[in-house]
Amino acid sequence: MMHFLGYWICWIGFRLFYRIRIEGRENILAAKDRGGLLLAANHTSYFDPPLVGTSYGRKIFYLARKTLFEGTFSWLLPKLNAIPVDQERPDFTSLKRIVKELRSGEQVLIFPEGERSMEGGILPGQPGVGLVIAKAGVPVLPVRVTGAYEAFPRGQKWPSPFRRITVRFGEIIEFSEEELAAKGRDGYQNLADRVMDAIGAIPEPG
Repeated sequence: MMHFLGYWICWIGFRLFYRIRIEGRENILAAKDRGGLLLAANHTSYFDPPLVGTSYGRKIFYLARKTLFEGTFSWLLPKLNAIPVDQERPDFTSLKRIVKELRSGEQVLIFPEGERSMEGGILPGQPGVGLVIAKAGVPVLPVRVTGAYEAFPRGQKWPSPFRRITVRFGEIIEFSEEELAAKGRDGYQNLADRVMDAIGAIPEPG
């Protein structure tokens, strides 16, 4: 119920204040029937997780800072399918949980850059996303969000309304057995680079 309620609150808010536009719906339809899938998006704004989630339109799992599970809304995050991640001291607990959800047929949203871009551009992907792909053996749906940086960038206290936001879903990335057999930092980085190349190749709105 909380997930359903949160979805509609975000959807109405984004439609009213940001005229959200969703493109690549054919890729969304193709992804929904795939079972385990990793959604990978660029990251420039506090809005990015709910933007991608509401645009996609089905239940997905999110990653959230571990410290958020100790605050006022700690009771709410699990109900919104959030997985705690320790950004200061990464461990295998979060990785195992992500891989478990993917292997069981769930779909997880991840931001390969590992942090929000300070200037709105696309940053290099971190090898951690490659490790997840190799361990889970799932395809990736690349997503590019534009306009969210202007609406609510990192460091800004309050969002700026009435900016146009577009969420574009690219074609699903399939990985060969050879690619999924990648090991070591370089191998995982190659997978991450392929994902970021796909995100960057999604054209921005004209």
